[in-house]
Amino acid sequence: MAETLDKGLLLGLGNPLLDISATVDEDFLKKYDLKANDAILADEKHKPLYDELIEQYKAEFIAGGSVQNTLRVAQWFLEQPHVATFMGCVGKDKYSKILEDKARENGLNVCYQFHETEPTGTCGVMITDKHRSLCANLAAANCFSPLHIKDSDNYKLLEAAKYIYISGFFLTVSPETIQEVAKHAHNNDKVFMMNLSAPFLCELFKKPMMDAYPYVDILFCNETEADTFSKVHEFNTTDRKEIALKMMNMEKINNKKKRIVIITQGADKVILAKDDSISEYEVSKIPEERIIDTNGAGDAFVGGFLSQYIQGKDIEICIKYGIWAGTAIVQRSGCTFEGKPDISI
Repeated sequence: MAETLDKGLLLGLGNPLLDISATVDEDFLKKYDLKANDAILADEKHKPLYDELIEQYKAEFIAGGSVQNTLRVAQWFLEQPHVATFMGCVGKDKYSKILEDKARENGLNVCYQFHETEPTGTCGVMITDKHRSLCANLAAANCFSPLHIKDSDNYKLLEAAKYIYISGFFLTVSPETIQEVAKHAHNNDKVFMMNLSAPFLCELFKKPMMDAYPYVDILFCNETEADTFSKVHEFNTTDRKEIALKMMNMEKINNKKKRIVIITQGADKVILAKDDSISEYEVSKIPEERIIDTNGAGDAFVGGFLSQYIQGKDIEICIKYGIWAGTAIVQRSGCTFEGKPDISI
């Protein structure tokens, strides 16, 4: 169990989504023009997908949304309620109640903004073999307003936090809010962290991403996101160690602390760029038959990492906790867990 920590030490902002998860075949992916191990935003052609998953593939409902998942996992390790707070926009419906109940069960303090007309966002999780394809219909999550964080009670939550984490997905929703919290973190010497979240964000949302990037103290991404980022920014290399160093050395406003970049690569080594040097960390090999699905593995990695980082632990310990969390989550359906984490590092 963690030492006693301040409530609200960690604040996350993102898109709260109810995952609609089912095992499908390749034909289903082709029907909706989807790829394995990809993440996209739904458009009109994807709207029937959600009902089809429920009616024909016996989908299950799992509390989701990248940042909310990460904070739930962090709370699982911390075993102390309300160290982490989550903000995002939901609808006034039964799905938001499911999300809130699940989050609070895990010890997370949720501070939702409620939209009057839009429903709670959903994310189709299509599992093929050991892979997953995500298709998110943001709905209410897309309606987050900066006014929510400016509310006096909510602003106190921002002031209380010393670590702030956002997903790249939130770039599609409220760049204005991201700028506000990023500048707040900079002005108050707090730690601002971001996840690239999906390759398409590097391409289609390059401007808001690069507006936020100079404030980023710790950057998380996986191998495909790193590859796409390198291509978009013309790094002219496919060597991920070089990519990590280049990402680390891009413009940074707070020069008191150098940016840290962490690239996960599935079952391959985790790459850490810190202080102009590269370290690599082995990932525990899991027998193929024990892998249920990879949905939420990246979120879990960050959750395990943050659970230790906010306690001031060495970066090596943080990464090892992240690896353990990721390997635990892929052995379950969705980003779920039970009992206490049985970890010895």
